Amino acid sequence: MPGVVIIGAGPGLGLSVARRFAREGLPVALVARSEDKLKTLAAALTPTGVPVTALTADSTDETALRTALDTATAKFGVPEAVVYNAAIIQPDRPGELSVRAHQEAWAVNVVGAITAAAHIGPAMAQRGSGSFIITGGMPEPKPEYVSLSLGKAGVRALVTLLDKQYGPAGVHFASVTVDGPIAPGTAFDPEDIAEHYWRLHREQRHEWNQEIVHP
Repeated sequence: MPGVVIIGAGPGLGLSVARRFAREGLPVALVARSEDKLKTLAAALTPTGVPVTALTADSTDETALRTALDTATAKFGVPEAVVYNAAIIQPDRPGELSVRAHQEAWAVNVVGAITAAAHIGPAMAQRGSGSFIITGGMPEPKPEYVSLSLGKAGVRALVTLLDKQYGPAGVHFASVTVDGPIAPGTAFDPEDIAEHYWRLHREQRHEWNQEIVHP
């Protein structure tokens, strides 16, 4: 049974999104750089009873990311949903980062999503269904978060471009914009935010949204 692939899986929002989709019976493929983190996340999903596979890949390693997506597809089928949750969240003001540091941030925040979408999007389009949801943020750019502001603006542009490319074939591209620090028990509780991902995934084509802002 096709499931959900979480790229940039972590113990916060990534795990909450995985749990939300697992509650609906979808198998889960977790993709992250750390094997130890993946083992912990997979164990946390055991009570859900759905099949879980853990795949090690850095979102900026094109070959590794493509291989992880191929492995997930071979195991569960072409995904019903892909969630791109990788990001570099750091404070930096204009002129503080080197060119290389900006490139590294952009590679994680935007280019990894392009790699994943270009690799799995055609198969989803051929099937004629599925969703690809990117974690966004920074609805208003902030000078104390330059690289993140640029990256999240890039996410919005990317969603629009991918919608034009694959939307007509039935693949829903969207973003969930989180306007604050994610933390349990706050207005930015990851369990609450995860509901937006499921809502976007379940939207019918005539009601597609490209972005949901939380809160």
